[in-house]
Amino acid sequence: MEITPEVEQCMQTLELEGKTAIVAGINGTICAVLGVADELKDDSVDSVRYLKKMGMDIWMITGDSKRTANAIARELCLPTDRVIAEALPNSKVDLVRQLQSEGKIVAMVGDGVNDSPALAQADVGISMGTGAEIANEAASMVLVSGRVAGTCTALNLSRVIFRRIQLNFLFSMVYNVLSIPLAAGVFFPIFHTRLPPTIAAVAMALSSVSVVCSSLALRLYKPPDVTSQGSSIFQKRLPRILRLRQQYTQVCQDSIEST
Repeated sequence: MEITPEVEQCMQTLELEGKTAIVAGINGTICAVLGVADELKDDSVDSVRYLKKMGMDIWMITGDSKRTANAIARELCLPTDRVIAEALPNSKVDLVRQLQSEGKIVAMVGDGVNDSPALAQADVGISMGTGAEIANEAASMVLVSGRVAGTCTALNLSRVIFRRIQLNFLFSMVYNVLSIPLAAGVFFPIFHTRLPPTIAAVAMALSSVSVVCSSLALRLYKPPDVTSQGSSIFQKRLPRILRLRQQYTQVCQDSIEST
């Protein structure tokens, strides 16, 4: 089928809106140009904004065309230099390896079959539970709900747990640094007293109890309210058909009648 300037303009218009243009024709004659697009999840914009506040460097890599990718990036408030379009599965793996070679820790989020190699290569692979089964197998973590905001919760929770580990380590270090010399009698020349064995045994138990209680405090953890971080009102992007001029419609109708 011959792509006329008018058809090309319709295709470009759809791609600038983030849609994939599909040309429909009958007997070699173009009848219509359809625009099909995957809807962004409702929490995508707020999730990207929250991850940026966490200090994350956000990249978007997709197999869609450049126009479609740039249109999505504008909705997500991503700069064009952080967008890679028309990417094959190997291209996604190459980007992950490039970032890793720069000393960065890479978390890859995906849900498709083409994302599986990159999910396996990344330091942390995060898959959507509603995606392909092979992506779930390759990922380190599966978000059962399939919500993008779950990525923010997972990364925030990991930071909270790591800080708790550091706090527990600090508790145990300070506790032992003070208690062991006291039990060994280092301060006997000064205070002329020793730590009784029973009290030393109780103190040793209290050390473990304090660490356990500190860890149990994680039960009070509350996930971040990602959607309240911004006031974006997302409008669903519905598929749309751009009809060509009446002359094309008439030609199609004649072609149908002739067959």
